[in-house]
Amino acid sequence: MVRYKRRRAATTLCGSVGLFCLGFGLTTAASAEQATVFAAASLTNALSEVAKQYEVAYPADQIRLSFASSSILARQIEQGAPAQIFVSADQKWMQYLQQHKQIDLPSRVNLLGNQLVLIAPVGQARTVSLQPNAAWATGYRGRLCMGSPDSGVPAGLYAKQALISLKLWDQLKGRVVGTEDVRSALAFVERAECDLGVVYQTDAKISTKVKQVAIFAATSHDPIVYPAALMPQAPAAARQFLQYLQSPAAGQVFTRHGFVFKPQ
Repeated sequence: MVRYKRRRAATTLCGSVGLFCLGFGLTTAASAEQATVFAAASLTNALSEVAKQYEVAYPADQIRLSFASSSILARQIEQGAPAQIFVSADQKWMQYLQQHKQIDLPSRVNLLGNQLVLIAPVGQARTVSLQPNAAWATGYRGRLCMGSPDSGVPAGLYAKQALISLKLWDQLKGRVVGTEDVRSALAFVERAECDLGVVYQTDAKISTKVKQVAIFAATSHDPIVYPAALMPQAPAAARQFLQYLQSPAAGQVFTRHGFVFKPQ
């Protein structure tokens, strides 16, 4: 059975020998038939579906999924959290772990791609231009929700980069509400607590409570690429699941959810 929970920044050390404990109940040592995956929050729906599909094909294996911002997950892995596969929403946090020798470098692969979009609550959506120096930004008085760039949330970093490129950041930075991950930004807009939000296109696609009002030009920010890699000494089940993530069967699921499968 697939098990997953959203991770939070808080972790604790427990036990007289200092075993690293996770608040959502993962054991400190997975069996040979388990694979523990730490993945970007934007992958919650798609990766959960792929994991269920995998367990039907390989019933002896159990996939455990943990979702949060890539920045939170990478820091927790670096501190000793027992991940066996990491799927990041950007190259920065995978590179961070690579520099700390926390990944199996030969296993690293660019798995998915995505797009950045502007959303609004359904019923409040309006036409918004994402052209350089767009006039609407100067008089904007609403809230703009996005992953916190100051905390290293990938969606927020892409969003800030795009808004700077479009010469809109200076007008809008005072209206930004930074969130712990991209799904939190989506939730704020769904509840109309933010008038606009910047999320991935795949996030906008899953919600019936928001409307996509504009797409950021791909040239306005770094390519949105999701690298995946094993941790050193990952068990056979994790290695097999990472291979499955690159298979046509998994690719069909990711594509249906709006991701670009195996971007060049």
